[in-house]
Amino acid sequence: MKRNTFTFSKYFLTAVLAGIFLSCNTKYLAEGEMLYTGAEINIVSDTIKKKDKKELKAALEDNLVPKPNTSFLGLRPKLFFYNITKEPEKDKGFRYWMKYKLGEAPVLISDVDREFNKDIIENYSENKGYFNVRATYDTVSKNKKAKVIYTVHPGARYLISNVSFPADSSVINQEIQKTTDKTFLKKGDPFDLDIIKAERERIDNSLKEKGFYYFHPDNIIVQADSTVSENQEVELIVKLKDNTPPLATEQFRINNVIVFSDYDIRRRANRTYEIPMHSDSLTTHIYNDIYVVDPDKKFKPIIFDRALYFKKGDLYNRADHNLTLNRLISLGVFKFVKNEFVVSDSLNHQFDAYYLLTPRELQSLRLEALGRTNSANYAGSEVNLNWTHRNIFRGAEQLKISTYGAFDVQIGGPKDANNLFRAGANAQLSIPRIVAPFRFQSSSAFVPRTNITLGYEFQNRTKYYTLNNFNTSFGYVWKENVRKEHDLKLIDITLVQPANVTPLYDSIAVTPALRRVVEKQLIFGPVYTYTYTNTMLPRTNTIYYRGMLDLAGNLAGLLSGANAKNGNQKEIFDIPFSQFAKMENDFRFYHKFTEKTSFASRIIAGIAYPYGNSEYIPFSRQFFAGGSNSIRAFRARTLGPGSYDPRNNNGFYFDQSGDIKLELNAEYRANIVRFLNVAAFADAGNIWLVNEDTSRPGAKFSKDWLSEIAVGAGVGLRLDFSILILRLDLAMPLRVPYYEKGDRWTFDKINFGSSQWRRDNLILNIAIGYPF
Repeated sequence: MKRNTFTFSKYFLTAVLAGIFLSCNTKYLAEGEMLYTGAEINIVSDTIKKKDKKELKAALEDNLVPKPNTSFLGLRPKLFFYNITKEPEKDKGFRYWMKYKLGEAPVLISDVDREFNKDIIENYSENKGYFNVRATYDTVSKNKKAKVIYTVHPGARYLISNVSFPADSSVINQEIQKTTDKTFLKKGDPFDLDIIKAERERIDNSLKEKGFYYFHPDNIIVQADSTVSENQEVELIVKLKDNTPPLATEQFRINNVIVFSDYDIRRRANRTYEIPMHSDSLTTHIYNDIYVVDPDKKFKPIIFDRALYFKKGDLYNRADHNLTLNRLISLGVFKFVKNEFVVSDSLNHQFDAYYLLTPRELQSLRLEALGRTNSANYAGSEVNLNWTHRNIFRGAEQLKISTYGAFDVQIGGPKDANNLFRAGANAQLSIPRIVAPFRFQSSSAFVPRTNITLGYEFQNRTKYYTLNNFNTSFGYVWKENVRKEHDLKLIDITLVQPANVTPLYDSIAVTPALRRVVEKQLIFGPVYTYTYTNTMLPRTNTIYYRGMLDLAGNLAGLLSGANAKNGNQKEIFDIPFSQFAKMENDFRFYHKFTEKTSFASRIIAGIAYPYGNSEYIPFSRQFFAGGSNSIRAFRARTLGPGSYDPRNNNGFYFDQSGDIKLELNAEYRANIVRFLNVAAFADAGNIWLVNEDTSRPGAKFSKDWLSEIAVGAGVGLRLDFSILILRLDLAMPLRVPYYEKGDRWTFDKINFGSSQWRRDNLILNIAIGYPF
């Protein structure tokens, strides 16, 4: 009986609220005003297909203006907030925000130009091949609301009967003829003005690759003849306009290439550039036929020879034009890159190519905050202080030195699972070319780089130990395009030295796994990382993928004949070097519902296998689970491996590491207003060992791995201040892998009223940036 009463009350309350919203939509309208509720398109035709009719209707509705007030389930909450808020006295403050930002002014029927919309319907339909279209409209009103019904009679859609490209003896026509097999205009396709425009762009793009710099799509005319057939067909004739400027029909070649390496952007746009064309000039340097104007000798001329794809005598093409501009920008040393072509020999159809480059500040000091995961698998938030010199040796080499402090803070859960604090410094020299004994050819818009790094990191696990992590690497980074990036470290060396191991840790580190955490570690070998992403594109669905392969100590182990299992373990500087193979994959999928709502998901799968000189994966290269960027319902690195129960260690929670990792995260994100965002999320996953560890029963990967998956969920608050995103995620465990096998789901244990339950199960993650 109580349940029925509650259900009735719930529906009654919903009905009352709906009535309030609906009544307030028209209550505030003046006498004679009517709220516009939208338009309806009725297509009347027996000759067009059902699919075509549906597409035409959707397109016509999308083109009508204005749009009615935003509605949700038949309600108009934004209009409601506009109506109930008094007119603000100033263009700021809470009242202004509520009325004009949260609220929305009413769209009235008097705002709708029905005749204009009728013309839009007829014009759009004709552009899509419905040449004999006719449209009418009618207005229907009731209770101070009105909508417009448009009735459309489109007739049959015209199809393309033939496409011709008339030929002549001109050079430009011959180039057009070479590409006719790639035309977008196909016999039997519907007439479509948008396709015709795309065909003109296609021809223009093709001619731009053949030296026709001054050509324009408007120089092409597509004539449509509908008199050739009585069966609703049209013939298309594609040709040059008679009034095409002569300059547009000529192929141009590059004469001189001139670079202003310190150009003042404030100069007048119509300035005439006077370049001293002789080698003894104090301001101009000639390098491989490139004139470099650099009075202060800020840059070595060779960097422009590497970046510029145009050479003296080359036929102009747009691909090299854009490629050169992109490579100049990707050098990272120029703030503005401007390009101009000036005709220098009209008789021989030649022009000079000018590159006007405005350098950035060569040195900068920046403070930044971010969330990151480093090579040793530590995840959390970080504050960096960076000093950068973008031209340290006059060849666009970038030297970056940074110091940082980082933390991984979670509040709640096991009280002895202490937080991690990190601090360190690193230096990176990035050279804008591949420094190698072989020649590296790249036609990418991005300049390949050689990176040399040197770093130190101090890691403190509160109350237990500290680790000193030294790292150096040498390798290459290059991009195929904006989506694909390769990072190959030919040598990546890590030396881990433990320090300040506390008596508390010694007293509880009774297992081999816990002792290995504070052992010296020497790791060296190549590391390759491949990244693919299209998240920068304006798409509904985007993806991100990062794959990593780490091969440590393989050559040294092979040459030395190392075999740790047989007692033949080799050392360097009295430290056994590590030998293993590790692979990790990080795949993310993003779906955009609206401008303010989206869905994000991530799958991480990785495995590390020790062999040769190692029986175990070094602690700093193992996988970890739990934390603000991982499974948020468990404290940082306290989850797993497998079904191992960390409470077996006298109530202490340590860094739990594994050789196999599987993790899945999903998150719904929504923007409430301006900088305020909320999220609802769920995380699942765990880590496992490759080999048996008697001190950690249940840690090895087995056929029961699926039953050992941990699950957590929660809600988040994100404060997006553009330069800083502060994230607060509150999570709780829904499935705990180290509980008894039939009792791992925790739904029956949830008790928000219990303070003890809240302390043990509600985990507050404080972080900077999004988790993925």
